[in-house]
Amino acid sequence: MRTNVIHTSFVAVGDSFTEGMSDVLPDGSYRGWADLLAARLAARARAAAGPGAAPGFRYANLAVRGKLIGQIVDEQSHVAAAMDADLVTLVGGLNDVLRPKCDMGLVCARLEEAVERLAPSCRQLVLMRSPGRRGPLLERGRPRMERLFGHIDALAARHGAVVVDLFGSDVLGDARMWADDRLHLNAEGHRRVAEAVWQATGHPAESDWNAPLPPPVRPAWAARRAADLRFARQHLAPWIGRRLTGRSSGDGRPPKRAELLPYEV
Repeated sequence: MRTNVIHTSFVAVGDSFTEGMSDVLPDGSYRGWADLLAARLAARARAAAGPGAAPGFRYANLAVRGKLIGQIVDEQSHVAAAMDADLVTLVGGLNDVLRPKCDMGLVCARLEEAVERLAPSCRQLVLMRSPGRRGPLLERGRPRMERLFGHIDALAARHGAVVVDLFGSDVLGDARMWADDRLHLNAEGHRRVAEAVWQATGHPAESDWNAPLPPPVRPAWAARRAADLRFARQHLAPWIGRRLTGRSSGDGRPPKRAELLPYEV
């Protein structure tokens, strides 16, 4: 593993996972693994430049919640490629896979289009096998997810990209790593993803991102049912409503950080 890698620019491409849901900051905005990673990359670049050097690290996050892989390709990939960043991360396709009707051939083809556009434009391209919360939803989507991840592995081998296997992590499948909406990681989950990508891109480990949690304490039946009802009312019903009306949580929302600009920690 290389330990002398210095990245001076980073572009993140994707959907809500890369936008940072649901790592909520006090002001109600989202942070997430990409912001955490950018902060660490910026600090490392500043330390390498030495005292008094001008800030040289730049960061863009083009991710928008709810985006399907076709939208990521059409709206983000060409913008990211034009930025000529050292490091680019691309995570997408899971929103497609989770829908009842999904053309996996088309999903894989659009993902391949993005990789072919991004790989030549950067020094290092990172792809991911996205994490999945253990439960019925994961099991229903598992065959399609595994097909998608197999295609990601093949694309990475062909284009020299790095793959971070989050799906294979037992701890990231633990419900305690997920927010109340059961679709997005919480703050600890995002912290671990940032560490996983940090290590995969050649930086020295600062913690064991895959370390297991203590044995869980199972809540009482009444508490579990109350949590299920709260989830259905606050998260599941609105999600179904958007699907039925053809809307997305990202409609009209701009990218999180649309330009590759200097980033100060």
